[in-house]
Amino acid sequence: MTQTAKRRWSRELDSQIDGIAFGATGPVLLHGYDPPAGGKWLDDVIPGKLGAFERNTGERLWLAPCEVGYGRGFGAGIGPHGNVLVLGPSANGHMLVRMSAADGELVEAASIEPFDEALIAPDRVICASAGRIDGYDSDTLQPRWTYARDGERYHSITRQGRDLFVVVSSASSRGYGLHKLDALTGRFGGTLLPMGVPMIRDLAATQGAIIVLTSDLERLLPAESTPAFMRELAMHPSGGARDTLSLVGLRLDAEPGDVPLWFKVLETEPVDSVPDISISADSGKLYVERLAYLEARDAVSGRGLGDWTVPGLDEQVAWSVVDGAGLLAEETRVSVFELPA
Repeated sequence: MTQTAKRRWSRELDSQIDGIAFGATGPVLLHGYDPPAGGKWLDDVIPGKLGAFERNTGERLWLAPCEVGYGRGFGAGIGPHGNVLVLGPSANGHMLVRMSAADGELVEAASIEPFDEALIAPDRVICASAGRIDGYDSDTLQPRWTYARDGERYHSITRQGRDLFVVVSSASSRGYGLHKLDALTGRFGGTLLPMGVPMIRDLAATQGAIIVLTSDLERLLPAESTPAFMRELAMHPSGGARDTLSLVGLRLDAEPGDVPLWFKVLETEPVDSVPDISISADSGKLYVERLAYLEARDAVSGRGLGDWTVPGLDEQVAWSVVDGAGLLAEETRVSVFELPA
């Protein structure tokens, strides 16, 4: 029976939330902004603010103005020496900013290339845009590498250890693929899926596996997996002729044509009729988010571990799972839930 996730704490805020950061230790970080009256602003960037909250109680530790505002691209996380790293648009272009975790004081800042998605870790800050991927040193804030190839377009990224996984497409292939790079050097490490996959909607990585949210598994799976796929498709309760949304678990060192670790057909209805589904992963577990429903699976085997209703998940601005706790940000409310699977 599906249970409602236990809420550890919740807080209503005066500002709009547009970004979160949640590590294994340290505070919950929330980035927000105050909307201008009438929704009109003369500049391209609305000034932002960053707040730190105690992870177990929700007590506000500090709230400080932030050089990074609301606009294209955002990232935040805990860098080396326990400092906070925040990156995104500012009045002077895109910036990578270091702030004190103790009180939010601005320590230093550096200009960076515009980006759409970012990953923050103590060794590297990695930013992706359609035409390039950049790696910055988390300590010095200086650029360390850039990856870009003619004809490639980059869509989303995720990381596990030194492995950086990149969803890539090209106009010539009319499909998507999955590359692996070295997160510290940017060196190309191989292709897990060739550019021909009809859709890659989301991806997540954790110990032992990378999981892809995709469709049309018959075109992606090797021949030896076809009988198992056809049996699962035939047994799906919606009775469709093809899978329109599926999960595939791959080894972190997979090569094109390898048998996947596991796969699961989620939907056979037309994609336009399916509610938004996203995935995240942490500590060897995969989390599948659909409306207010959350399901946990073992990332390596695909085995189901538990499921919950998470109030507000269907209204999320941002969502993150770390060490059995889920951080949920809605427009003006933040909550932490217990996920004991």
